[in-house]
Amino acid sequence: MSSPSAVSDARIVETKAQLVEYLETGVRPNRADWRIGSEHEKFVFHRSDNTPLAYEGKDGRPGIRDVLAAFVARGWTAVEENGNLIACVQNGASITLEPGGQFELSGAPLETIHQTCDETSLHLRLAKEIGEELDIGFLGLGFHPTCRRDEIPVMPKGRYGIMRSYMPKKGNLGLDMMLRTCTVQVNLDFASEADMVEKFRIGLALQPLATALFANSPLKEGKANGMKSFRSHVWTDTDPDRCGMLPFVFEDGMGFERWVDHVLDVPMYFLRRDGKYIDASGQSFRDLMKGKLPAAPGELPTIEDWKDHMTTVFPEVRLKTYLEMRGADGGSWSRLCALPAFWTGLLYDADAQAAALDIIKDWSIEDMARMRDDAPAQGLQTRIKDRDFTALARDVLAIADTGLKNRNRLSTSGETEQGFLASLWDSARTGMTPADQILAKLNGEWQGDVSRVFKEYGY
Repeated sequence: MSSPSAVSDARIVETKAQLVEYLETGVRPNRADWRIGSEHEKFVFHRSDNTPLAYEGKDGRPGIRDVLAAFVARGWTAVEENGNLIACVQNGASITLEPGGQFELSGAPLETIHQTCDETSLHLRLAKEIGEELDIGFLGLGFHPTCRRDEIPVMPKGRYGIMRSYMPKKGNLGLDMMLRTCTVQVNLDFASEADMVEKFRIGLALQPLATALFANSPLKEGKANGMKSFRSHVWTDTDPDRCGMLPFVFEDGMGFERWVDHVLDVPMYFLRRDGKYIDASGQSFRDLMKGKLPAAPGELPTIEDWKDHMTTVFPEVRLKTYLEMRGADGGSWSRLCALPAFWTGLLYDADAQAAALDIIKDWSIEDMARMRDDAPAQGLQTRIKDRDFTALARDVLAIADTGLKNRNRLSTSGETEQGFLASLWDSARTGMTPADQILAKLNGEWQGDVSRVFKEYGY
């Protein structure tokens, strides 16, 4: 989840056209200007007993504040809210806190997968160093494997208090989404409105495949939960106003204005004024534009308010001034590099993008909705028409591989970006997702001991 931007855009919003124009600022006609922004979250735990860290340390044990402070001590710049250290930034990247203390690295916009993976690797090496110092670990899974919801500490960020109160009014699993899930995502650019629409459609249609390939949350409260991606399942019962397949994306007329209309229809969570969060949950941004928001009568929105509101919409592809691909579980080091490679290969080469569009062209909304419903439980055994996802994955990975080959972005040692797909090819060939591998160990060498996941899958 996004934190407030460092530079606030205080321009007053008076018309819907201004909101559309803001999205249009994301258009980058020159392919050379396109960048890749990767994000990933991980759980933080005490090595002594695998319990999550509270915000403040206690009884000689560190808290999340101490972890952030350790990054600050190593050159990152602190970000505070109401006197609480809640984030830190460096060179266009940021480390932020999710509601349950999950650590998120939001990477800088970079040119190649080599650079994004170097950034991730540097961050994880630094996290490991801090972990040795504080006797803590970092775990990449899509859902917390052992803790009940009420055992997860809550972080002191204003927006999260408002969301915690509102979530149970809209779904049964919204608090689980906030407190017990982790994801990995990639942010990508587009050349035009039409290019955005194509990328949005490909991303939304193929997101269930990404969910299956990256499925890594088969555990809940110390045992198997019956799912391959419980994190993905959680989103199906979080908030119907904010989630779902978005059929309008595939309809004629889809574009920036149609997206603005959709986001305007989503109820607000909050309004920020003078560093404070005003509870506007369930209220209308349209009323705010009229100066008639019940929570703040007479207030008019700024572009910064619009940017805040857009972060509270949660489909598996989300449009800002770039596109976010949001359908994957948090995972291992290699998978954190594989996710940006997968989507960059499909969407940053013209031939690959055309081939991906051809794959989905005959899928109906019903087909895609069924895939979305089935993927959390069935993983790569999910079917589309007469094929299962292992076959679909091989075809889609071949396209992504070709796209990365055509990009021809080389590392310092002369390698293309294709190698970052290796772990996904393994899953496509074997039908085994990370979740399947965990379940095999749980039922085999671990002899049912879920705690083994912290040691064997921690960073």
